[in-house]
Amino acid sequence: MTHGRPLLNRRLTEFGTTIFAEMSALAVRTGSINLGQGFPDTDGPEEIREAAVRALRAGHGNQYPPGPGVPELRSAITEHQRQHYGLEYDPDTEVLVTTGATEAVAASLLALLEPGDEVIALEPYYDSYAACIAMAGGTRVPVTLRPHEGAYRLDLDELRAAVTPRTRLILLNTPHNPTGTVLTRDELAAVAALACERDLLVVTDEVYEHLVFEGEHIPLASFPGMRERTVTISSAGKTFSLTGWKIGWITASPELVTAVRSAKQFLTYVSGGPFQYAVAEALRLPDSYFDGLRTDLRAKRDLLSTGLAEAGFEVYEPAGTYFVTTDIRPLGETDGFAFCRALPERCGVVAVPNAVFYDHREQGAPFVRFAFCKRTDVLTEAVSRLKGLGAG
Repeated sequence: MTHGRPLLNRRLTEFGTTIFAEMSALAVRTGSINLGQGFPDTDGPEEIREAAVRALRAGHGNQYPPGPGVPELRSAITEHQRQHYGLEYDPDTEVLVTTGATEAVAASLLALLEPGDEVIALEPYYDSYAACIAMAGGTRVPVTLRPHEGAYRLDLDELRAAVTPRTRLILLNTPHNPTGTVLTRDELAAVAALACERDLLVVTDEVYEHLVFEGEHIPLASFPGMRERTVTISSAGKTFSLTGWKIGWITASPELVTAVRSAKQFLTYVSGGPFQYAVAEALRLPDSYFDGLRTDLRAKRDLLSTGLAEAGFEVYEPAGTYFVTTDIRPLGETDGFAFCRALPERCGVVAVPNAVFYDHREQGAPFVRFAFCKRTDVLTEAVSRLKGLGAG
């Protein structure tokens, strides 16, 4: 305490150590298989790692790169958007490279929100969303995705009802972490129509864009009226299994990019210079790379989903991402926190309780998330360890 006041800004008092740090530390302490935090246990393509080495040795990016990102990466990002989605962006005025998608979200919200603005986010949501909204002085308004016929669904009527005169922005995540939901064309069209009707901005987190197993990923910015009001976010971490590089980006109109850059420049300023050159090469990999990534992860999803079902969980098979959400009530459990904290001692596996991703903690209480972005032999061993749960 200083002068009778707590040290931590009151906007952040509800946020302690992230659940990912807690559960990863628990995995290390108990020697458990960590299916909690979403990072791969193998590195990305060797040719892309070698591209980073070449950049380091050639002196490319060892000093401050340009504030918006190196031109090679900004051009590669625009080519990627054109090739995969038919979206045209100017690499000089409509792209901003960030320190991962997490900074892109933070900078977008800090730039676009005033204190008291309401932000609609799909609940459950990645935990940094709530913290970033709070740091920007905004008020989060959750719209809950709920299980229905084996998957999570968005209630469009609930979304419409959540909009008030104070709503500034919708924070959308598809493919969705942690539920694995991939919003359909009709759902996205409804979101777009609502945003246009109510004159709302939309920030879309699309980091799992290439990890779609059923359906298709469609950027919201591709819908009529949305290009000028949407900040599209993605990153290299998930697509190329290089989460430690922290290279993300936004694509948006010049006005939105200018606004977000105004906040971003006072956060990290710039970062990852040599990695930016390597990611530029990664984005130009042939379609066979992206197809192979999906095929590999689909097989791992199926392996883990089947094993979890056999262990007694109710499984909500994800259409995208690399997470499986389960219901623990068939195992006679109702408290995801207690279940996850006991799981390492019970069977040597770590998972994450979904309740941390909810404002309405009771809505997420019985749900637990497992990551399948691990080696097949690791998943096989995890499934073997989990089989004993049903017996006690």
